[in-house]
Amino acid sequence: IIYHGSNTEISKIDLEMWKPYKDLGKAFYLTTILQQAKEMAEKVAERFGGMPVVNTYEFDEKFASDLRVKTFSSANQEWAEFVMKNRNRNSSAIIDDYDLIVGPVANDDIAMLFRTFSSGFISIDALLQGLEYRKLNNQYAFKTEKAIALLQKRESVWLNSKVF
Repeated sequence: IIYHGSNTEISKIDLEMWKPYKDLGKAFYLTTILQQAKEMAEKVAERFGGMPVVNTYEFDEKFASDLRVKTFSSANQEWAEFVMKNRNRNSSAIIDDYDLIVGPVANDDIAMLFRTFSSGFISIDALLQGLEYRKLNNQYAFKTEKAIALLQKRESVWLNSKVF
């Protein structure tokens, strides 16, 4: 079971709706952590209006064998450089080699570390050392229709009307 926090119920996933410059690029993002999805739903609803809702999907990873999948098992140098490239609005280096990418979330808690590194004030080693003891949540970035086809919609739960 994986979750997507939003300000709207999602009946059909449309990749054109999702924005670039995110951790793992333009994609439909989900997580296995319900609390993370709830917090994202509340954040999105507060920022853009609407009501917070968690869209729930079933995803059986055994069917992903036909996908081009990239997995970052930890917040290592490869992951940090990948996230920096994807978040860089001044770069044309779009990384679209994968159908699905799984890895840690570069959340608000580490945004300062990334800004300090990208400004040249700290080295990659200092960035990685700063990440070492952080507990980072996970994210699944579904980047293609082929990957999205493996998601089975379960339900949408409005946070103000139903308790999980």
